[in-house]
Amino acid sequence: MLTAITYQLVKSVNNPLRLQQQVRTKFILKRKYEPPLHKINQKPRLMRGRHHIYELVEDTGVTKPKNIDVVLKTFVEGVGDKGDVLSLKPTFAYNKLLLPGLAAYKTEESVAKYAKKIEEKVEAKHSSPYAQRTVNMLERLVLAVVMNKDHPWVIKPWHVKASLRKAGYICKEECITLPKESIEGPDLTKENKEFYCTITINNVETARLKCRIHHWSTDPSERLPYVTEHWKIPAEPLFGIAEPTENAKT
Repeated sequence: MLTAITYQLVKSVNNPLRLQQQVRTKFILKRKYEPPLHKINQKPRLMRGRHHIYELVEDTGVTKPKNIDVVLKTFVEGVGDKGDVLSLKPTFAYNKLLLPGLAAYKTEESVAKYAKKIEEKVEAKHSSPYAQRTVNMLERLVLAVVMNKDHPWVIKPWHVKASLRKAGYICKEECITLPKESIEGPDLTKENKEFYCTITINNVETARLKCRIHHWSTDPSERLPYVTEHWKIPAEPLFGIAEPTENAKT
């Protein structure tokens, strides 16, 4: 085994001086030719040049590091809930979980310490690690609900479901709650006006989804002009006063 200590010169962006930083690497080598043995009580034989030729067995600098096991101390969006034991890549575990104090190394003591109690299991705030992320994405979305310009219609949950599918989201009709007021058309006075509907996720989380009505006709001559990036343009509320939200796109 041969351990080499190299030094890497890192140039600072704001400081012209150079920083000398130590980097440890490890190389595992073996001799290509075995040195000759000597007899007992005799002088060891000298090694020749070929005995100093080595073959590389392993370079730890390029070897993929093994995953490390950690225990979450609290809920982490997109990762897991309190008490979950996870096997993660070292870089992600160190920078995102261990250093911020969101997780601890897996030991018998840490697993018992951070295990969820019965009361915490009953009062679960998140149905899955990705539920809150889904809520955030839906609440940033401005969904275009495209309705027919030539035939009468009433907006139903399946209209929102189809619009969500076009935007890349799969949702069941029973998870969509529309406003109490009925939305009927075609009515060009409702063009580009927005309303809110509620999306229920795993029967636990809810997200308020902003929708905008757009009329569309099968006759090209009757179609309304296309508006580029309509989600960036302020719109009037269909019912009452619209709640301020961040700009987003479908």
